[in-house]
Amino acid sequence: MLTNIPSQYLLIGSTVMAFIMGVLVMFVRIRSQKKPVNTKKILIPPIAMSSGALMFFLEQFRVTPLEILEAAAVGMVFSTVLIATSKFEIRDNAIYLKRSKAFFLILVGLLIVRVIMKLVLSDTFDVGELAGMFWILGFSMLWPWRIAMLMQYKKLEKTMLAA
Repeated sequence: MLTNIPSQYLLIGSTVMAFIMGVLVMFVRIRSQKKPVNTKKILIPPIAMSSGALMFFLEQFRVTPLEILEAAAVGMVFSTVLIATSKFEIRDNAIYLKRSKAFFLILVGLLIVRVIMKLVLSDTFDVGELAGMFWILGFSMLWPWRIAMLMQYKKLEKTMLAA
């Protein structure tokens, strides 16, 4: 499937898609700040992203155990930045995600770092293998961030209900 497409086109296409997805995340984040948060809204993104693991059934996306560890470690490091910039507040007797200017700068920064890493690593790794590693990176970044958000949300929900 991917073997018929020149690797530079795959690299360009995946880079463009990364930017489109980054912009989409920013718009979704802006809209979500206008509505109250709930457990479902926190957990749906990582659950939906988990379907991407189906790519590993295809040979060209498979990665070695060491590559899995490397990508997961980078993702977890990136998640700490997202965790630090995601805070909740109580407004109108509901829990909302606080607006953070730093979050957008960090998201853009992470996107740029990710694209640079992809361009640098594209000489070392096959395009499919690199896609698998970046999916693992993203998944490893999303889950800890969303779990931390869920814990913050539940803690704030308890204090709100107790008041």
